[in-house]
Amino acid sequence: MELKSKYARSAFTLFEVMIVIAIIVAIGGLVGLSVLSRKKDADKDLAKVQIKSIESALEGFHLKYDRWPTEEEGLAVLWSKDTLSTDADATKWSAELKSPIPTDKWGTPWGYRAVSEHGDETKYDLWSSGPDKQEGTEDDIKNWTDEGEGAPTDSGTPSTTGGSSTTGG
Repeated sequence: MELKSKYARSAFTLFEVMIVIAIIVAIGGLVGLSVLSRKKDADKDLAKVQIKSIESALEGFHLKYDRWPTEEEGLAVLWSKDTLSTDADATKWSAELKSPIPTDKWGTPWGYRAVSEHGDETKYDLWSSGPDKQEGTEDDIKNWTDEGEGAPTDSGTPSTTGGSSTTGG
């Protein structure tokens, strides 16, 4: 009798093993959700940084040509001389961005409008449609503040630069 109880106490039951597995799965699920949440935040932060880079490049273009890129030129003119609208501008052209950024983090072309529809018409509008890829939704990242909003947009304070048009990517 003594021999049976010794072996019974040294092994785990199927029930105990299942409880341990359930706990491990639950902890893994919580960690997974936390990591996914952080990735979404990181993607949005990256898009904000990219908007700031494009804004800086647009400022450089504006200083050189005393105008914002046209809607026909789009943002591509910041890295490609081929999209310049006039030959006279071609002699002054230099890449404002070291590497092209034709789309946002989610693969959607950046929104760019040479004349802002959100305030100062001497400025431009620049935006990303965000993770849902739908323009005009809450997750959009933009360089302006909507009317009635007291706080800055996702991209921070509105840019001091202007211009607008949509890029084809």
